[in-house]
Amino acid sequence: MTYQIRKAAVLGSGVMGSGIAAHLANIGIPVLLLDIVPPKLGADDEAKGLTYEDPKFRNKFAATALDKLLKQKPAPLTTKRNLSLITPGNFEDDLERLQEVDWVIEVVVENLDIKKSLYEKIEKVRKPGTIISSNTSGISIEAMAEGRSEDFQKHFLGTHFFNPPRYLKLLEIIPTQTTAPEVVDFMTTFGENRLGKGVVIAKDTPNFIGNRIGTYGLQVTLHEMLERGYSIGEIDSVTGTLIGRPKSATFRTLDVVGLDTYAHVAKNVYDQTTGEEQRIFELPDVVTKMVENGWIGAKAKQGFYVKEGREILELDLKTFEYVPTQKMKASSIEMAKQQKGLANKVKTLIYAKDRAGEILWHTLTPAMLYAAELHGEIADDIVAIDNAMKWGFGWSQGPFEIWDAIGVRKSVELLKEQGKEIPTFVQSLLDKGYETFYKEEDGDLYYFDGAEYTPVQMNEKAIDLKRYKKKHGVIKKNSGASLIDLGDGVALLEFHSQSNAIGLDIIQMINFAVDEVEKSYKGLVIGNQGKNFCVGANLGMILMEAQDDNIFELDFVIRSFQNAMMKIKYSGKPVVAAPFQMTLGGGAEVCLPAAHIQASMETYMGLVEVGVGLIPGGGGNVNLYQKHLKGLPNGVPIDYQNIANKVFESIAMAKVSTSADEARENNFLDFADGVSVNADHQIYDAKQAALSLYEAGYVPPKKTQVPVTGDSGYATLLLAAEGMYLSGFISDHDLKIAKKLAYVISGGKVPFGTRVDEQYLLDLEREAFLSLVAEPKSQQRMQHMLVKGKPLRN
Repeated sequence: MTYQIRKAAVLGSGVMGSGIAAHLANIGIPVLLLDIVPPKLGADDEAKGLTYEDPKFRNKFAATALDKLLKQKPAPLTTKRNLSLITPGNFEDDLERLQEVDWVIEVVVENLDIKKSLYEKIEKVRKPGTIISSNTSGISIEAMAEGRSEDFQKHFLGTHFFNPPRYLKLLEIIPTQTTAPEVVDFMTTFGENRLGKGVVIAKDTPNFIGNRIGTYGLQVTLHEMLERGYSIGEIDSVTGTLIGRPKSATFRTLDVVGLDTYAHVAKNVYDQTTGEEQRIFELPDVVTKMVENGWIGAKAKQGFYVKEGREILELDLKTFEYVPTQKMKASSIEMAKQQKGLANKVKTLIYAKDRAGEILWHTLTPAMLYAAELHGEIADDIVAIDNAMKWGFGWSQGPFEIWDAIGVRKSVELLKEQGKEIPTFVQSLLDKGYETFYKEEDGDLYYFDGAEYTPVQMNEKAIDLKRYKKKHGVIKKNSGASLIDLGDGVALLEFHSQSNAIGLDIIQMINFAVDEVEKSYKGLVIGNQGKNFCVGANLGMILMEAQDDNIFELDFVIRSFQNAMMKIKYSGKPVVAAPFQMTLGGGAEVCLPAAHIQASMETYMGLVEVGVGLIPGGGGNVNLYQKHLKGLPNGVPIDYQNIANKVFESIAMAKVSTSADEARENNFLDFADGVSVNADHQIYDAKQAALSLYEAGYVPPKKTQVPVTGDSGYATLLLAAEGMYLSGFISDHDLKIAKKLAYVISGGKVPFGTRVDEQYLLDLEREAFLSLVAEPKSQQRMQHMLVKGKPLRN
């Protein structure tokens, strides 16, 4: 049977249910969001004149959930327009509409009897072949399927999303003994390619993979902290980014999750285990007391931390009073910060003979041992376990990758000295003379399966550039970028400078890459797999040259940047930009002239130079203006002033999109540009886009003159800027920047509607940039951004 998801239904409109519905809407799938009918009319319902039979009342829970989607932060929707794809309803009136859908996702209360009762109702209305899944975080999938028909059971499985569904990558798929293999295969492929998730196949065990290992690690940390006398702040200062975990570390994470939710997850395993494992999952008395007090974290505005004014206080678990946050002080912390690479940092810390080393050894190694003991029980291989922790909990390394980093043999010897029992799986690795759980050969990754090394199975669309370069090498590289042969006649220009900031090294490689591709390739992709695509130009270099009054040097750099952007724009072969995450300033300017943009769904794009006292200097002004013009339908009268106003507002207000969809609404992307939901597939998708353009007979755009608003348009833009100044919204220096920007956008002192050359506009842009970079207040803004990492208003 061939499966396809054209429409879905989500049953249960709580935080998870509405979040899943939002994510489906984000990828263009219409959704029915159903919930129970409220038990009785409330005072607000009666005030609106509603009756019990009124659909507005009967759909109240689902409709209220939709309203909340528009207010939540971070936003579950990539654009508010996606809300129109979600239809609210209720279980009593709308359950028959499940015949319209291809996938039903149950997200009701975590109660087996309630779930089974709902499935009985679903069975009566679903059409054969409809996939049914539960988002349960720990109830047995097998138990849920009991009593259902053969067709229902064949198409039933667990699909455990992590919260928030838009942002967290992990999707655990939990088949039952009767789930059809083709359904599992389809949902795995659908999960990766359409939902954009990292899919792991989990076994039907308590809390599956992520929550089982993650909760165990948190519980161990809680117990060890209390036993050894550490403070909350001390633990968080060493269990966050220092060891490759999220910035929220341990206790800020628990506050975000909510201690009530956490207690439920821990209890679920506690109730289904025995002995030492059960002891670990027993909640400490202090956590029970916090839940009883209602101190359950961020949603109660009080948990392990509380904010008083501007100060964040931590809970003293002995006195139950909030005190100033303490950070751990240990020599190993400073030593670790000096190390290059996460593996070296963790290795330095975990073997240290101080307070940091002690707590990390006694919290990390138990979690590693636990993961090894559960190998084969919760998942078939270590790859699923490591990926679950990376994708669901934000770890940079899974437990087996951490073990490789600190040295398996060395750590096992120490554990044995401490009387710890080593799992058979780990001992078998060492008995065979192997030293690591993973190994890499010629760019291919292998994992230990309990007997030998087995290739890690990867989706063909997931291109890992680090391993790809090891296998295929590079065409040319310098300190800022590398040119790589992606195969099939497509090359990739990868930025790898610090923060991927654009300097002369990257500009030189752009010029070389375009020339090389025009001679020998079908197309060029500009992309990378750093933390962000590009956060702008090399601000430190610009400030240093400005402070030394090297305006001639800066003029050369800006002119070179502009010329490189025009080279991208008019390349005879298609250039595809692949932006993701922060794509700011110069990063956005690299994308705007490309023949095609293949953005990640999470692309935060904007021209933000005013924040450092400047305006875009790499053609961003003219290219964004032209992007707006390009988006207009043929035959529609063009309001040039309206377009100039929009471009001016976007740049002057340093607007940054909150998604690729919003970047399209802001005209940084046009209707033909693409969006990759799965970030791991973005390079592949960009390559295919380049090939498609080439095969379609790509012809670069012709150099045409640009219509501008001139004098009258400049006056209109100035009026708006001066109005903001007189209202106190912007400072003297903001107004000066706005005047420069207005002059560039309007095209200077020419009549309205005059058509000018692109080079004329680029010259205006460069002159304005160079005049602003010499301003002391602009230099203060640049300095502040470099030191503080945030804009200065002066």
